[in-house]
Formats: sequence, C-alpha cells, structure tokens
Amino acid sequence: MAFFGLFSKEKKESLDKGLEKTKQNFLSKIARTIVGKSRVDDEVLDNLEEVLITSDVGVETTLKIIKRIEARVSRDKVLGANELNSILKEEIAFLLEENNASGINEFSIEKQNGLPYVIMVVGVNGVGKTTTIGKLAHQFKSAGKKVVLGAADTFRAAAVDQLIIWSERVGVPIVQQGMGADPASVAFDALQSAKAQNADVVIIDTAGRLHNKINLMSELSKIKRVMEKVIPGAPHEILLVLDGSTGQNAFEQAKQFSLATDINALAVTKLDGTAKGGVVIGISDQMKIPVKYIGVGEGINDLQLFSKKEFVDSLFSE
Repeated sequence: MAFFGLFSKEKKESLDKGLEKTKQNFLSKIARTIVGKSRVDDEVLDNLEEVLITSDVGVETTLKIIKRIEARVSRDKVLGANELNSILKEEIAFLLEENNASGINEFSIEKQNGLPYVIMVVGVNGVGKTTTIGKLAHQFKSAGKKVVLGAADTFRAAAVDQLIIWSERVGVPIVQQGMGADPASVAFDALQSAKAQNADVVIIDTAGRLHNKINLMSELSKIKRVMEKVIPGAPHEILLVLDGSTGQNAFEQAKQFSLATDINALAVTKLDGTAKGGVVIGISDQMKIPVKYIGVGEGINDLQLFSKKEFVDSLFSE
C-alpha cells in the first residue's frame, strides 16, 4: 500500500500552485507557436521544438516528442493548431508511462525480512537534500512508520546541525557523531540503532559534493559495504536529490551521480520557484530512473510522491 495514500484535493492544489511558474511559461510559449495558424505544419513543429528545449525538457527528449507528433500529423493528415495542447499532453503522458516514471500508487515502504528499509540519500550541496530527508521522515511518521535518521554528511558541520533540527521538528531519533566523523561509522551506528529500536525505515544523509567523482564513489561504496554488514541488501534505495530550478544542470548531476553509484530513485525539488519544471520530463525519459518525489513548496507537506497523471494534468491545466 502506498504510504502517501490517494491524491487528495489539498495535494492537487499544492501541485498546481507549485507548477504555476512552469505552466505559465510553457503554455504561453505554446500559444505563441500557433498564432495565425489553422493547422499543425512544419513551422509550428519547429517552433514547438524550440519551446520544449527552452523549457528544459532537453534536446533528446524534445526530438523524441517532435518525432511522435510528426508521425501523427502524417497519419491524420490534418491536425488543427487548436489541438496542439491536447496532442502534446498525450505524447508527454505516453513518454512518462513508457519510461517507468513513478506513479502515485507504485511505491510502498515495507521492512525487508523483518529489518528496517534503508534509504541512502545523495546529491550536491544546496539542492535541498537535508530538507527532503526531513520532509520524508515527516511523511513516513505520519503514515505510522518508525523512522531513524543518520547524519553521515560529516563534511559540513551545517549539514549535521540542519538534520538535528529536522529530527527535533519531526520528532524522530537521529544518530550523529558530528563534523569530521567517518561517514561509514555513522551509517553503521544508525542501522544498528534502527534494528535495536525495531524501526521501519532508516534514512542516511551523505556528503553533498561532486568535485572529485573518484573520492565520492569510494566513500559511497564504503558506506554501502558497511551498511550491508548490518542489514543484508542495504541500502534498499539510493535516492538522488536534484534541484529543479537548475534546469539542465540537474540532468548533468543525475548523469554524474549515476556513474558514481547505483541510483534507483530521484527527487526533484524547488519546482515552485522556477519555470524549469520541464526538466522532470527530460530526466524521466533520459535517465530511466523513476522520479519518486517532487518538491512543490516550502511547507513540510509539500514533498509529494510523483504522479505521472497529476503532473501532466497540472502542467496543461488552464
């Protein structure tokens, strides 16, 4: 059972508000491509290609979408320009479906052989990693799960301090050894503590730096090896947090981190403060890693489980 439950009216309103800047930018650009046009022709498609690329959908994904629309134009002979929004909406929805982007009822958090489910969170500094962990802990706790946090980002004192504040705010225990401690040692202690407390889920923060990929890979590999000694198969989820407001830079970070470790879930944050929400489409298509969460506001409940349908509906709603 998905711990977030059904997509409530409150969450829908939060999503609509969070995507407002992206939506206004996106729809206004599309509207300009069909001014004075009665049907979808080569000029409209050329303009649409530019709209998608400048909306941070990405070149490869844009070309894929345009190719699909060209096939429809060829098959149906005449497509009215006023149909462009609905056609584009359908093709983006199909694309997300094909590429296993997450869905509202597809994920649940359950113990693994009676042991805590382990999430290791990675991402560069400033993307909202610690905030995402705090909001995740809140969501799990609200669903009746027992949560333990591990402050293994010991490279920055502020990272440990921020996570302590979130643990107090949410009301969940935290394992930390302060700045400069061995991250693997913190992870080991966090998992041992989670086992002792019979916790459902443990969330491990890690250092947010990418300036040296070899060192990053070595550190993350060590943390994984140590955790697996405590809980076989851990971490069960490696969640990469990306800042949606950075557009294509977020996509580049996703590629770099995927080379450093085995990411199997994504969280795209800060979508409420940007018009670059189209990056979610490109990342879903190109990375073949499910977007599991999106951040659409600063409130503690504004981290949502990503729903393909709701995202596309909101993006194209007038």
